[in-house]
Amino acid sequence: MDTAAAVVIGGGPVRTPAREYGIVVAADSGLDEALAAGFTPTVLVGDLDSVSVSGMRWVAEHETPVHVHSADKDATDTALALETAVRLGAVSVDVYGATGVARLDHLLGTLAALGDPVLHELAHLRAFLDDGVVHVLHPGHTVELDLAAGATFSLLALHGRCDGVDVTGARWPLTRARLTPASTLGVSNVATGPARVSVAGGVLTVVVPAAPAAPAAPAAPAAPDAPAAPASPASPSPR
Repeated sequence: MDTAAAVVIGGGPVRTPAREYGIVVAADSGLDEALAAGFTPTVLVGDLDSVSVSGMRWVAEHETPVHVHSADKDATDTALALETAVRLGAVSVDVYGATGVARLDHLLGTLAALGDPVLHELAHLRAFLDDGVVHVLHPGHTVELDLAAGATFSLLALHGRCDGVDVTGARWPLTRARLTPASTLGVSNVATGPARVSVAGGVLTVVVPAAPAAPAAPAAPAAPDAPAAPASPASPSPR
């Protein structure tokens, strides 16, 4: 069975669900963000140090399973939530989060967790971060990007060297390319239409940023001031 899972993390509002999910794992305060966005969490994971009282009340009322971890743990709540999704039988995972977080290390930790080998067998792995999308390709995986001509996307080897990188449907295609963690070769490519990206070895991160907002229409020029009426000639004073 094609069981899709959503993992919802804290740090800010998340978008509404992109599809139906058989598994919804809330990572700590991601529970509150999940409920606000219209998800129905099926399990709560984490040390529960930032979940709201109302969120915990919802969990109790709905008898949602809770996997409590010590605050002195060796993994983030996001990493634990991803592992839980796999353990529950997910074959694809979508992560929902926000990029405008106060803790940059948490955001980087989320991206790092997506490279965990435990996720290698997933058919699809992506993260919806604000209005952008991040696809994470484990070795031997491919993603089809439904992009309009002119859309920007980037490739990054965040988890180590990537070999056999192929890109088609782009202004700058690649064939059996190698990307290293310090390489910016794959940044700011431009789609010529639907694009295809694959990697033979390594974990490749494919970033599709949100489309830029359309420029505001220019304001109509102000109407010129009407010319002042000429002054009437002074009447002669009576003598």
